[in-house]
Amino acid sequence: MDVHEYQAKELLAGFGVAVPKGAVAFSPDQAVYAATELGGSHWAVKAQIHAGARGKAGGVKLCRTYNEVRDAAKGMLGKRMVTAQTGPEGKPVQRVYVEVADPFERELYLGYVLDRKAERVRVIASTEGGMEIEEIAEKNPEKLIQVVVEPAVGLQQFEAREIAFRLGLNIRQVSAAVKLIMSAYRAFRDTDGTMLEINPLVVTKDDRVLALDAKMSFDDNALFRRHAVADMHDPSQGDPREAQAAEHNLNYIGLEGEIGCIVNGAGLAMATMDMIKHAGGAPANFLDVGGGASPDRVATAFRLVLSDSNVKAILVNIFAGINRCDWVAQGVIQAAKEVKIEVPLIVRLAGTNVEAGKKILEDSGLDLIAADTLAEAAKKAVDACETYKSAA
Repeated sequence: MDVHEYQAKELLAGFGVAVPKGAVAFSPDQAVYAATELGGSHWAVKAQIHAGARGKAGGVKLCRTYNEVRDAAKGMLGKRMVTAQTGPEGKPVQRVYVEVADPFERELYLGYVLDRKAERVRVIASTEGGMEIEEIAEKNPEKLIQVVVEPAVGLQQFEAREIAFRLGLNIRQVSAAVKLIMSAYRAFRDTDGTMLEINPLVVTKDDRVLALDAKMSFDDNALFRRHAVADMHDPSQGDPREAQAAEHNLNYIGLEGEIGCIVNGAGLAMATMDMIKHAGGAPANFLDVGGGASPDRVATAFRLVLSDSNVKAILVNIFAGINRCDWVAQGVIQAAKEVKIEVPLIVRLAGTNVEAGKKILEDSGLDLIAADTLAEAAKKAVDACETYKSAA
């Protein structure tokens, strides 16, 4: 789960990380009021979306007057912002963050990531602040400073001090940086974070070290014990189909293809998508209905898949172990009654109660295409998709 910049800064500040003064606003007038309350003479107005590279897309405006603050907020709110990380559809801007824009001398990079290969937290820092970490790794890999944290003891003061010195900070700045690095690590660890990026981390003229920007992601499986983090979820920033799927305990991820997939088991779902690609098609989604898929859940899965206007065929691939083919067949029939299925429907059943499931489908009178193997099902799905597009 991702959160907005202002929410990440709120969490970080609670652990002692120094951040500039700021306030969130949902309207241009609120943005002006926030600027008056914050004081100062320069402000940054930042669009709040779950994506980076906002500055290049016009999502960060520096303002010197209240009128400029109002105009900046008005130009962002209610729009869809497209950045290098959002895709062409963009993200809706429903709030802005108004922040005091104090002058600074240096921009640095600081990040924490859960390195699954090493099974450790990896701390990454660089003197090249303001750049994407991928760009730093490609153009200036020697500028990357990395520390792998030993989980038994956590990040140590001497490790934070080594990072600070390698960033070229002076003695006063090192002290502030060590405090920030340690505090940010505790925030990352104690909220079950999977990624924390402070970019840029800035050094001011009076030797303060501040988190000027912040991005955080969290482990979805740990949200049950992190209620403060869970409450920060903004459903408007995600795919509404994924939110609907989560309500029914379905695992759904929207893709850009034309063949909708309804499969039980994540591994089989991945294999199904690979086989569709191998047959010359493109999957429209990843959808795992799980091991105990009831007819209601299968019907819900159909509604989710058909909500994608790009879908030109649906492939149902079930290998029943814990699940039962007759349940899935009943779900297909129920979906056909509740949802108008106008695209070709390809069904492959195998495993528990497979004969009963096939008979239910045969007796239903539904216009569907049966397949016995995964390769056959994928080939028939691709062919049916092309036929449907040609006839449309």
